[in-house]
Amino acid sequence: MQNDIKAALEVLRNGGLILYPTDTVWGIGCDATNPNAVERLLKLKQRTKNKNMLVLIENPNLLNIYLEDVPEIAWDLIEVADKPLTIIYPKAKNLAPNLIAADGSIGIRVIKHTFCERLLQAFRKPIVSTSANISGQPHPKSFDEIIPEIVKGVDLVVPQTYEEIASPVPSSIIQLGMGGEVRVIRD
Repeated sequence: MQNDIKAALEVLRNGGLILYPTDTVWGIGCDATNPNAVERLLKLKQRTKNKNMLVLIENPNLLNIYLEDVPEIAWDLIEVADKPLTIIYPKAKNLAPNLIAADGSIGIRVIKHTFCERLLQAFRKPIVSTSANISGQPHPKSFDEIIPEIVKGVDLVVPQTYEEIASPVPSSIIQLGMGGEVRVIRD
């Protein structure tokens, strides 16, 4: 695993794109602080800038680095989540500007996946995670369902040996407001 992490780190540090398994579906990722890498990812997915993407972190304590203020309820939601949960937070900071939504929000998921956790610990920055498909097409349920255009468009494909999920589904999504408002986007 260490050699694969080193290879992924080199690509991420050079502004490249990786194709990698997550705790949900296969994702396309890049350095979430690098606007050029984010732009390249948007072009590969043929995605408009008004559609949001999310970032992965390995530890909830990192939220304070990327958000101006963490709503109190977020800590409880993260603690009790029994499946992958993406939370859309207001007032993002320290991320690529073209990754942050027009309203200043960002989706963040605390990852629970061995390869991703180790990669994030070594990288020391969040990584973009967006499903490995062209925007508007169904997300692939396994590596074998990823279209060749996506595979050829990235700089590194992480080996399938790190695919931990037998029946992958996208994460649940909850949006939080600063006043404690909670809105379920996807269950």
